[in-house]
Amino acid sequence: MLTITDFQIKDVVNVADGKKLGNITDLDINLVTGKIDAIIIQTSSKMMGFFGKNDEVVIPWSNIVKIGTDVILVRYFRTSYHDEEIEAEAEIKAPKTYY
Repeated sequence: MLTITDFQIKDVVNVADGKKLGNITDLDINLVTGKIDAIIIQTSSKMMGFFGKNDEVVIPWSNIVKIGTDVILVRYFRTSYHDEEIEAEAEIKAPKTYY
């Protein structure tokens, strides 16, 4: 049996791209059935390590592939994940234009 603390210390990794999503910060529990419906992960998007924003990602329990000793593998598809990386690269490479 696992406790909530056991879940919180495990890294959550997306099997779709192999990237670490973050750590579990909360659980969505169905009060009628007493079962976990989803895990909630606090992610951080940082540009150049200084400025960042925190987002919550909700992963349905059915999308958990495997719970290991150190990691939780999930299946999570986020279309804007790649777009954010492209935008960040474009901002770094693009010359600044001042009007």
